[in-house]
Amino acid sequence: MKTSIIGGGAAGFFLAINLKEMMPEMEVTIFERSRHVLSKVEISGGGRCNCTNSFEGVSDLSQVYPRGHRLLRRLFNVFDHRSAYEWFVRHGVRLTTQDDHCVFPQSQDSHTIINCFLNEAREKGIRIETGRTIRSLEELPDEGFVAVTTGGSPRPEGLEWLRTLGHRIETPVPSLFTFNIDDKALQALMGTVANHASCLIPGTKLRSEGPLLVTHWGLSGPAILKLSSHAARLLNEQGYRSPLSVNWPGMAEQQVLQQVVRCAQQNGMKLVQNAHPFDLSQRLWSYLLEKSLAAKAQSRWDELGKKDINRLINVLCNDAYQIIGRAAFKEEFVTCGGISLKSINPNTMESRVRKGLYFAGEVLDIDGVTGGFNFQAAWTTAYVAALSIKNSLKVSGQE
Repeated sequence: MKTSIIGGGAAGFFLAINLKEMMPEMEVTIFERSRHVLSKVEISGGGRCNCTNSFEGVSDLSQVYPRGHRLLRRLFNVFDHRSAYEWFVRHGVRLTTQDDHCVFPQSQDSHTIINCFLNEAREKGIRIETGRTIRSLEELPDEGFVAVTTGGSPRPEGLEWLRTLGHRIETPVPSLFTFNIDDKALQALMGTVANHASCLIPGTKLRSEGPLLVTHWGLSGPAILKLSSHAARLLNEQGYRSPLSVNWPGMAEQQVLQQVVRCAQQNGMKLVQNAHPFDLSQRLWSYLLEKSLAAKAQSRWDELGKKDINRLINVLCNDAYQIIGRAAFKEEFVTCGGISLKSINPNTMESRVRKGLYFAGEVLDIDGVTGGFNFQAAWTTAYVAALSIKNSLKVSGQE
């Protein structure tokens, strides 16, 4: 029996290796259109490969998977982040979990993951054909199974051959990107980080929190990347132009007010520039004072009136910007959209319109925020697809 896997990325290799472990007699071939396999794994996480996450603090998968969380909730009963962690350790990859819950190889080198996959593929006799672009199922062996693991397609044309088979395609648009903001005063703070900021798109329920980084083009960091993921379709529809509100301390407005009033009472004779109650850099604090108090930014705390305090609170909690475009996040290339989850069997990852055809990875309309969640979706869907191929043969008596 044969299985052809279209796509030599994370999901393709994981599916191939697990299928061969389950069925050593299965002939498995990976077809990759480029000359190099696992190229995205190599550059992910800044070359370190953030391969999964501990999911600590994730109470609902919708927090980290804007699309596909319901399917993954089901599939995690079969293969979740703990299963992935154990799988890598069992295959010789030592892992480490960071304080931010991201999981990396102890080596801090993506080639540890790549070498693991390549070694397993070689030992298990998995064929790898590079420079092979598959545009139709007719180009593959007549008998056997097919798994499509081609990753995200930036353009709908890349999925057209699957649409012609009868699959519904959710229009692909970019996810995980940073915001271009034309504000010279803000950009002058390049390199400044607010560790506990929260951001939102006014007029929507779309919000996120976490470290926020000021760049020479605007805003980045986990808080922005998470927001871009949840707002991917909305921002695409708006041409990547939208208002943005930033809460720099990441606290409720009443709490910020209480801390500012307390600071003013305790430091009345001190300059506002030199005493503040928040975990904000001096550069950022000075910028926020200039923005809210203008000439009074050089005043003492006891020289500020109620209106001054209110203006300061408003800028701290509801600082307003205008997004004028998006910039790529260099460590991630994630696409929102792909094969509609309505076109697959949610228990097996098999196509509803073509028997023996399976999907795994980012080619599906599943995507997560930054932090190892996209790779986890690849491992989970690939493992379930491999298990389903095995079980389908068992049911048909061909195992």
